[in-house]
Amino acid sequence: MGDTRTRLLEGALETLRTQGIAGASARAIATAAGVNQALVFYHFGTVDDLLAAALRHGSEQRVAVYRARFAAVNTLKELLDLGRSLHADERAAGNLTVLAQMLAGSQMDDKLAPATAAGLGMWVTEIEEVLGRVLAGSPLAEFVDVAGLARATAAAFVGLELYEGVDKDGAEQAFDSLEQLAGLVAVLEDMGPIVRRTVRSRLRKAGSAET
Repeated sequence: MGDTRTRLLEGALETLRTQGIAGASARAIATAAGVNQALVFYHFGTVDDLLAAALRHGSEQRVAVYRARFAAVNTLKELLDLGRSLHADERAAGNLTVLAQMLAGSQMDDKLAPATAAGLGMWVTEIEEVLGRVLAGSPLAEFVDVAGLARATAAAFVGLELYEGVDKDGAEQAFDSLEQLAGLVAVLEDMGPIVRRTVRSRLRKAGSAET
């Protein structure tokens, strides 16, 4: 029984990779899994429930692969280097396509939205932990909403998957710009305490002016 469920989960992921959300029917998934179509409904009830379970299954597997590498990150530059590597690996494996397809499907079927958010949330959790650790000693620490920044970072990588499909050079330029920003933060951290205090003061003033 467990093996059949796993085959259906993997079959659903493969169908999303190759046929997209529009092609993710019970028949297509069962064919990809090499099982009888009736087993989709026996094990999961509905195709939507299978797709939701498949995304959780896939996200848990992929996040586990990178967890040790996230834990080894000590700077924003290292985080972006990991992000670039992760993006290339996950794009090549078709896993970013799965997430993008589920996000697209969630716009039309709100039953898919909670599972899609949960799958993306697994990545957000890892990124948030890294950002909290990396920014802890930074002059920017008290001005950055780490949880919000983690979500923005995860959303950016998903967006780059879609953008890269129509403008590969533009996506590469976006990565380069993020690396330049990380470099600026690193330079700031290397400056003396007087400069860091000045930056903090100006950031506080800018924040006060906005409010």
